[in-house]
Amino acid sequence: MKFLDLFAGIGGFRLGMEAAGHECVGFCEIDKFARSSYKAIHDTEGEVEFHDITRVTDESVRGIGRVDVICGGFPCQAFSIAGKRAGFEDTRGTLFFEIARFASILRPKYLFLENVTGLLNHDNGNTFETILGALDELGYDAEWQVFNSKNFGVPQNRERVFIIGHLRGAGGRAIFPFGGVDEEVSQSERHEITTSTLTTRYPESQGAGSYVVEGRKPKKVGNTNPSGRGINGEVYHVNGLIPTLTTNKGEGPKIIQRSHGFNKGGEYEVVPTLTSNSWHENNHLKIYDLHNKRQKDMVGTLTASGHDGNTKTGTFAVDNGYQIRKLTPRECWRLQGFPDWAFDRVAEVNSNSQLYKQAGNSVTVNVIAAIAKRLGDSI
Repeated sequence: MKFLDLFAGIGGFRLGMEAAGHECVGFCEIDKFARSSYKAIHDTEGEVEFHDITRVTDESVRGIGRVDVICGGFPCQAFSIAGKRAGFEDTRGTLFFEIARFASILRPKYLFLENVTGLLNHDNGNTFETILGALDELGYDAEWQVFNSKNFGVPQNRERVFIIGHLRGAGGRAIFPFGGVDEEVSQSERHEITTSTLTTRYPESQGAGSYVVEGRKPKKVGNTNPSGRGINGEVYHVNGLIPTLTTNKGEGPKIIQRSHGFNKGGEYEVVPTLTSNSWHENNHLKIYDLHNKRQKDMVGTLTASGHDGNTKTGTFAVDNGYQIRKLTPRECWRLQGFPDWAFDRVAEVNSNSQLYKQAGNSVTVNVIAAIAKRLGDSI
């Protein structure tokens, strides 16, 4: 089916839709840095390209031609639990109605939308009811389901709600509910979509293998901030889920892992690529209180009270063999299901800060691909 990619970002929707055999006819993205990444990944020559969706005229929309699916992860900050939850009072919240405007003109068979789960209960459910009411007035019956990326082959705890709007009288069967990637994607498809994006092999002493994430939760082991608080200082166990990626001021989440033979004998700011089997069994993080030279087991945070009477917090160093580091931009993109070839292209056109933000704003490709496959099967 032919689809239009609204609020396109870096093209996570597009990669997932194309993996399921659908064809993109155009995209809309206001952020110039995201557009640079999108166009580095995708061949957009000859396609419709819009920037500010609020400035796209109805005549321009009609000029797009036939569209079977409108895709859109409409801006979620207005509904996010972590944000102010202003909802439709926020300009970003009203952008949903731009999707409605496009749908009223193009009349696609399906609407394929994504947002944070906070949308469901924002304003005691009134916001979501407004969205459903708008879709109903347009002639679309809606179904929705919450999916967690960790169930689709990536070690990230990321819940999002997906909405499918069905144009009345256009036929097609229900898309939801369904389970994770194991139920919906063949072994060959899973290898291409999941395994190849999450595994990197090194010639020397570097583990390799697919992630197994069923039943896991993010395991926080400490915080690098002096106060012991703050999301940007949280440190997570390497052999577990990463929490939901966010823009996080252009930074990556921090992890702790044992050094590999790959960099034995040296100290590096960035250690080898994250793999699920990089943690050694029965080992624990050790920290030193530099005031007392006393060794401690890992406790709640990486900071604790000092003992010299002159400071409020102690200063600690990670024991030999362990390092704290941020996830690299490449790893954050992998956590969203993007293949390395896509990251290699965007790394040439954008800074690390932008790449972190773009990963945090993106949809998880694997989830999109699984839903897109069911869309294709419903014809």
